[in-house]
Formats: sequence, structure tokens, C-alpha cells
Amino acid sequence: MLTYNEVTTFLHEFGHALHGMLSEVTYESQAGTSVYRDFVELPSQIMENWAQEKGWLEQVALHYQTGEAMPEALIEKIIEADKFQSGYLTVRQLSFGFNDMAWHSITEPIAISPGEFEKQAMARTELFPEVEGSSMSTAFGHIFDGGYAAGYYSYKWAEVLDADAYAAFKENGIFDKATAEKFRETILSKGGTRHPMELYIDFRGAEPSVEPLLVRSGLVK
Repeated sequence: MLTYNEVTTFLHEFGHALHGMLSEVTYESQAGTSVYRDFVELPSQIMENWAQEKGWLEQVALHYQTGEAMPEALIEKIIEADKFQSGYLTVRQLSFGFNDMAWHSITEPIAISPGEFEKQAMARTELFPEVEGSSMSTAFGHIFDGGYAAGYYSYKWAEVLDADAYAAFKENGIFDKATAEKFRETILSKGGTRHPMELYIDFRGAEPSVEPLLVRSGLVK
């Protein structure tokens, strides 16, 4: 009786749980989510990909009364809905990252208002006319008291990582045991004992590509 959003949230948090439970490091400070901020969401976000797979949904998304599998037409609607406004949402997320980095790159006092500072920082990604008197920076708690100072870009970077990593499952089969075991051995069990890029290359054989994310988002064919 879970909603689709609740299912994807469950998968996301289950990924964090696996990152901790399957850790094989010596110190707690290097286990599970105790990794670099821009690597912490890979184990969680990659799990969400299965929620858009017909083969997975046919096994778990069963009607609570009849046991009937989710209709294929509804699965297609779910996949297409996830791509809705993905271009705008991508640009929006990038604008937040630019704004965050601008605030945390200041080396001396600024002589302009927060609103003007924000406007200049986000100019590369703005698509709509300015709303006079607005300023999202004054309420941007994530980068001032939420632990994401100069790290808000990690939200989008984690999407690059999870899409590229999931491409390995798409290539070998979404239920391929060997791929799953490799992900466990090279990523989940290692925590923060080595640099994230080294661990990622151990799993994927190369640095991540942005291409799988663009395809998943519907931005390229």
C-alpha cells in the first residue's frame, strides 16, 4: 500500500543501510556514510533505479487484492513522468551549486547586497525574469547550517555517479549477481578507506561519464 514516492524513498534509505551494514573497515569513522560528501549518495541513489525497471516492478508492485502485476502502460507512465521538466530541474540544481560555491569562495567583504551577489552567481543558469525583492540565499539553510557549505554540487554529482554505476547493471543484467558482488566489494565494503575515485574505478573500470545521466533524464537519446 506504499506510494511510488515511498517506494523510491525506501530504496534510497535501504542503500544507505547497506553501505553501513556491509562495511568491512576497522574504524567507525570510515564506515558507511562516513565518506566524502560528494560520494555519500552513490549507494543510496543507485538503488532508486530499480524502481523504474519493469522486471523489478513485476515482482514487487503487485495489486494488494488480486496479486496482479503492475500494467506495463503504467510502468511506462512512471518512467516518462520522471523525465518531466528534467532540463529545467538540471539547470536549477546547477544554479544552486554555483550560488553555494560563490558564497564560500569569498575572500574579502562584498560591497553589494545578498540579492545582487546571488544574481551574479546564478546568471549563467537563469531562465526566467527576475522577481524583484526575492533572494533564495537568505533561506538557503543547506549551505549555511546544513553541512553542505561549498558542497551543494554533490547532489548533481551523485546523480552522475549513480547513473553511470547503474549502467553496469543495465549492461550485465539488473539482477546480475557478479555485478552486485563487485559493487559490494569495491564500494560498499570499503567505506572511506580509499579515495572515492579509486574505489569507483575499481568497480566501473573507468571514471564516471555524464552520458548515462543525460540518457536517463531524457536529455539525449
